[in-house]
Amino acid sequence: MKMERINTFAELQERHQALRHLLGLRLNEAGHKAGFERDILVCGGTGCIASASNDIVANLNAALAANGLAKKVQVLKTGCFGFCEKGPIVLVQPEHVFYTQVKPEDAKAIVEEHIIGGRPVERLLYLEPITQKRIPKSGEMPFYKKQMRIALRNCGLINPERVAEYIAAEGWLALGKVLTEYSREQVVDLMLKSGLRGRGGAGFPTGLKWQAAMKAEGAEKYIVCNADEGDPGAFMDRSIMEGDPCSVLEAMAVAGYCVGAEQGVIYIRAEYPLAIQRLEKAIAQSRELGLLGKNILGSGFNFDVRLQLGAGAFVCGEETALLRSIEGKRGEPTTKPPFPAEKGLWEVPTCVNNVETLANIPPIILKGADWFSSIGTEKSKGTKVFALAGKINNVGLVEVPMGTTLREVIFDIGGGIRGGGEFKAVQTGGPSGGCMTKEHLDTPITYENLQAIGSMMGSGGMIVMDENTCMVDIAKFYLEFTLEESCGKCTPCRIGNKRLHELLCTITEGKAENDAIEKLEVLGEVIKKTSLCGLGQTSPNPVLSTIKFFRDEYEAHIKDHKCPAGVCKNLKQYWVVEDKCIGCTACARNCPAVCISGKVKEIHFIDQSKCIKCGVCMTKCKFGAIEIR
Repeated sequence: MKMERINTFAELQERHQALRHLLGLRLNEAGHKAGFERDILVCGGTGCIASASNDIVANLNAALAANGLAKKVQVLKTGCFGFCEKGPIVLVQPEHVFYTQVKPEDAKAIVEEHIIGGRPVERLLYLEPITQKRIPKSGEMPFYKKQMRIALRNCGLINPERVAEYIAAEGWLALGKVLTEYSREQVVDLMLKSGLRGRGGAGFPTGLKWQAAMKAEGAEKYIVCNADEGDPGAFMDRSIMEGDPCSVLEAMAVAGYCVGAEQGVIYIRAEYPLAIQRLEKAIAQSRELGLLGKNILGSGFNFDVRLQLGAGAFVCGEETALLRSIEGKRGEPTTKPPFPAEKGLWEVPTCVNNVETLANIPPIILKGADWFSSIGTEKSKGTKVFALAGKINNVGLVEVPMGTTLREVIFDIGGGIRGGGEFKAVQTGGPSGGCMTKEHLDTPITYENLQAIGSMMGSGGMIVMDENTCMVDIAKFYLEFTLEESCGKCTPCRIGNKRLHELLCTITEGKAENDAIEKLEVLGEVIKKTSLCGLGQTSPNPVLSTIKFFRDEYEAHIKDHKCPAGVCKNLKQYWVVEDKCIGCTACARNCPAVCISGKVKEIHFIDQSKCIKCGVCMTKCKFGAIEIR
């Protein structure tokens, strides 16, 4: 649907009111005039698309057409609903019936039983694991009850490929308000008063960053969106761009007005094809409406946005390395000062914010700084989105007020440990973060609290671990990642992390000397203090935090040559349980190392000097007569 250019803020407000009917059913508002009796919303995020949500859309449309309902019920693809563990998700409005783990073949039942018959499809409703009751509405589910969606406010609500729906959801009104009611200095004051801090990891006050860029001298300035989301397990920025791309564009335009920039660049990794596609559509449609480009809303303000695809280097998440990459140079960090706000992209003042930070800007402008600052804690305002993953029942995106405890996120929202296991640790902040234990479960989540423990907020990755996790192995895993992703520019990071990794390898292989832990601690602190950028300065965190809270596991590896979790292959020893072995010879016949001896119907024995720790014997034994010690 082609839309006419919007020339003034008053026209934008009128357009918003005229388009409100698009969301009437979804917001349960009376008097909607959409012409449809129902909306069927289907998750169109990357995860659900990989699970055939596009086929679900096609089958729903086919079933509606076959029953003569195509003009009464519309099917729409939205962004991520967040409850990834239970996707693909289908939501029927206005009843707000929430279907989980839907398959393409379920489309016919949804149309015939629910739309025509008026009865929700019981088997597709969320099954609460404790009570074993089916819950029809998302607001009644533990996963959503304690959430507060600000950055994710439109994800799962609007069709991200139609800018009209974003306008219906108060989109672009924040920019119009700023252009007509605020001076640049007032925008900075609003951001400072709100208390919004960067959601990309460092937590630097957004208002101070904008203020520095505004005051910096220069006829040309840039706004850069850091969409290079590289933390393993983190996908909140991707979901925002896929589900609400215009919110990022609008916030960049607001920042451009504030600091005096006319050009914005979104640096996004090429591994995000769906986010790229939807951003490109959002940019094109916004330009068509006059919300990007020249003389926006008749204000004389010019601002446009382009995409810059990155090759997936983790270090390019660091702002100076990111800027060098945009310039076509090797993605390496530079020393600070000067900071990008003074001398950034192409040597001119540049303001860099990440996706989640920008997604908070429009609602702050529309609802006020006091509203936002009333959420959270004294020093950590607003909400934070976490990508909850690992040994957890409810994997997905979680947005909660700052100050919510780890226990609430992991057990109330996350549903506890998968398979009834025992909680052991949680790691926040991605490969640069640290691990926390049971004693920290009641810690309110704030920038300061996590840093005091030895972890960090980071971009929002939250990996939960159970009793079967080896903490030495986890530290080695994260260090392997940062070792691979280091740009190699500075010696502490390039060489120091290599030595850290080598020490961890000797520990997991049972070859470490008794002073290995002390060497790890000393070297880790040196790397933190002497590395050039945030990657090297935080890379030892997983090692140092696991030593701090799980020192006994390190000692067991070094002194007893045992891995308490039974994970480290070289420290495993397979033994025959004598009172269970019946001498069936299955283990001996299948052992590739030929290290098992014993006659038929007699107890077998494993030669530990020849055993290659492959575990075939345990797999083949049907009597549980092989155990790891």
